[in-house]
Amino acid sequence: MWRKIRIASLAAVGLCLVLALGGWAYVASLDLESEPQADRNADAADLPFLRARTSGQRGRILAVVTSTPLIGDSSRKAGYELTELSRAYWTFLANGYEVDIASPLGGKPPMRLDQDDTGDADYAFLNDARARHKLANSLPLSGVDPTLYQAVYFVGGKGAMFDFPGNPAIARIVAEIAPRGVVGAVCHGPAALIGLRDASGRPWLQGRWVTGFTNAEELFLIENARELFPYLLQDELSRQGARFVEGPVYLDNTVVDERLVTGQNPWSTWSVAEHMVRALGHEPVPRARSAEEISVQLLATYHEAGIDAALAMKAGAARSDRRLLLMHAVVAAMQWRLREAYQLQRLARN
Repeated sequence: MWRKIRIASLAAVGLCLVLALGGWAYVASLDLESEPQADRNADAADLPFLRARTSGQRGRILAVVTSTPLIGDSSRKAGYELTELSRAYWTFLANGYEVDIASPLGGKPPMRLDQDDTGDADYAFLNDARARHKLANSLPLSGVDPTLYQAVYFVGGKGAMFDFPGNPAIARIVAEIAPRGVVGAVCHGPAALIGLRDASGRPWLQGRWVTGFTNAEELFLIENARELFPYLLQDELSRQGARFVEGPVYLDNTVVDERLVTGQNPWSTWSVAEHMVRALGHEPVPRARSAEEISVQLLATYHEAGIDAALAMKAGAARSDRRLLLMHAVVAAMQWRLREAYQLQRLARN
């Protein structure tokens, strides 16, 4: 019996080695090292759409980030997502709006930076002395005068789930800006709208079309999210009477309800910011889509029209981000959607 077990063990080890070598060969064949890397030394001058920026000043937009560094009582980091601030910041500046940054506590807020998702615009923000100064000295929400702003934009990040809802300063700011201006939020940012009431006492969200980080996205990343968070964002927005629009996981899904603009996740940031500019009455300055955005469009086409349509679109598109396409293939494989995983890796390779 032991001989059989030893033989079986050796066979299993051999199979693992073969699979490992096969996996290594497959990854090597993708030539991911040749994929363009973000420029860590980028600055505002390296962003072409800023060179076409609107002349003159159209007003001011308040960007609000969280002050919460950790998820509840856990050691998991919360904070705000850099990409959800930086990309909107440059979009607003390019379209004639000065941007102030505020947080519940003021001062330097806790930042979450994922190197895999960081692009030139994000590094340009980190390398910009003026942006860094605003961030290190964020305005305390309690002292913000909302009459100075044409719009308010709530930045996502898991910390927003804790210090945005029930914040009296947020309620005051939205109540003043919403009737005449634009309210925007991305990813976990729509948590700011939870608990708000209109002049008649009804939930401010009741009947409004919105989106935000979905249950599927949250639970895929954090299996015990229901225990760590006081609520899941999709559930709570729906309980407030909002008409929640759920899109495919980790793809751009931006929902516009008159002068309320919300985005589902970090990949919605560019779209949310540009739709906010439109809601303010202006067409955004032209901006070339990044490889990441092109990949998101390819994935959206795949989900809407299938692999052949996505391949045809890719054939005529500028360069996409192969790593992002493969990430979606891995997510599909981890959820045992094997046919989808195969097709997405095919989309990445072709």
